[in-house]
Amino acid sequence: MHKHLQLVRDFHLQFGVAQADHLEFSHLPEMDVVMRQALLAECGAETFKALAVSDLEKVLAGLVDLAFNALAAIASQGGDMVAGGANWRQDGSILSVVRVLSNRIDQCVSGECVHYSALYNVCEQLARGFVNADFDQAFRLLQAHLLSESPSALAAPGHYRGRLAQAGAAGNPDFSPALYE
Repeated sequence: MHKHLQLVRDFHLQFGVAQADHLEFSHLPEMDVVMRQALLAECGAETFKALAVSDLEKVLAGLVDLAFNALAAIASQGGDMVAGGANWRQDGSILSVVRVLSNRIDQCVSGECVHYSALYNVCEQLARGFVNADFDQAFRLLQAHLLSESPSALAAPGHYRGRLAQAGAAGNPDFSPALYE
């Protein structure tokens, strides 16, 4: 199993977040896909705002949040990572970053592991190649931060409005140690 997917599954286990057993694939219900799409759109918007003001730490935070949420969707349905899907080429344009992230987020409306994997993969590629950061360290910083939250702050009730509010409530750790100079 992919190491970051395992970290997400461990997080889900610790906080009682429902997920199918690994490789016991089940499709996400339509409203779960909609909820996850809302989370991805929110993370994408925060990333784009950070790009607009050239705040690389916040860009990294947004990319790691997007990647974590993409893997959470895969874990929820018991899927596994699909290789590939990261085809961003550095051309010096911020618009190419926005375009590739927007396209990958939009494709996730399918609810399919292949599209969530492609979003994860492009986030990893952008963190390494565009932000110049240690993506693995940043991902582990986020997971450790989330694990340090109280279970009641992150528990996902059945109602989608509550689940959405709580999914975005955890905030982010200091990602500066993951940025290369």
